[in-house]
Amino acid sequence: MMGIFQRLRQAPDSADALRQDAPESAFFSTAWHLGSEAPLVPWEARAVELGARHLPPHAALRRLQALWAHDRHLATLTPQALRRMGRYLGFAAVKAQRDVIRQDEYGNFMVVVLSGELVVNRSQPWGESLRLAHAGPGDLLGEMSLLDSGQRFSSCTTVVDSELAVLSAEALDDMLQNDPALAAQLIAVLARKLSMRLRAVSSRLGHHPS
Repeated sequence: MMGIFQRLRQAPDSADALRQDAPESAFFSTAWHLGSEAPLVPWEARAVELGARHLPPHAALRRLQALWAHDRHLATLTPQALRRMGRYLGFAAVKAQRDVIRQDEYGNFMVVVLSGELVVNRSQPWGESLRLAHAGPGDLLGEMSLLDSGQRFSSCTTVVDSELAVLSAEALDDMLQNDPALAAQLIAVLARKLSMRLRAVSSRLGHHPS
């Protein structure tokens, strides 16, 4: 995995070749959004809009550790790795009926549900709103845009007051630079989770990915 990332970061057609003044660490936060005119919606802006309240990190991180210990993919992240990851996470409380993620906007953060519930909806071109999923404690949302700073596939809305852990693309860049083994392990887990998510959504929409 690290060999792949090293080759990506050194390749002549990487983000640095597209924008020579981009810092080496700005991999996930800039690499794939360079050609879009639409502005990114970072977590800092969304948190202000939501009126999100900052949570003490120690208790929130313990809750995250307890939740991920029961996930067969995320449990591969050891307690020590999760403690190191805590340096790169933000923690926030969000009121009910708030859009944490909005369909079609460009974003560069993901959230992990620590408590509460969110619904995942997609508005179809013909006007129908399709309920894709309910997300509860331990679930991840927004991983794809974290990795590519692309458009959101769906909207994620709190049903009740909820608590979230947040990882931004900038924080992932910092992790990649300062703790590359941890970053590689996390990205491998996210890739597996994304594959499962895409297959489930494709099945729900009537497609059959290969």
